[in-house]
Amino acid sequence: MQVGAEFNPKAKEIGPLFTLFLFKESDKIPALFVGTSSDRIGSPSGKQSYYLTGSKYFDLLRSSFYASVNYSEWDEEINFPFGANIEIWNEFSVTPMFDGDRSHLMLNYFADTYGISLMYVWYEKLGVSVSFGF
Repeated sequence: MQVGAEFNPKAKEIGPLFTLFLFKESDKIPALFVGTSSDRIGSPSGKQSYYLTGSKYFDLLRSSFYASVNYSEWDEEINFPFGANIEIWNEFSVTPMFDGDRSHLMLNYFADTYGISLMYVWYEKLGVSVSFGF
């Protein structure tokens, strides 16, 4: 289980972040989890999304792939985000993704308790995301 908060300085909001892991990934089955977080990039303040996501890592490709069924409070409809996390070197990876409406690209650095992502939002704007845990 993951419980936390998201801070979005552009939208001037702090919102809940919650993930419940239903199945741990194994050789035969993907990971499966449900949760909630802020709605996608560009959504108005106070809008949440609720998701069911499956993900699977493939050693040969050094990549994990995910797909979600997501309810968006902003659109008041279901959408289908998906993407991949492709390892490029040590803690560095690239993540092409589709958020259910638009696409993004991220260059990531993740250590044990923190991470930073340089984002190319909608293939138009640059951004940064910082995360940490304990």
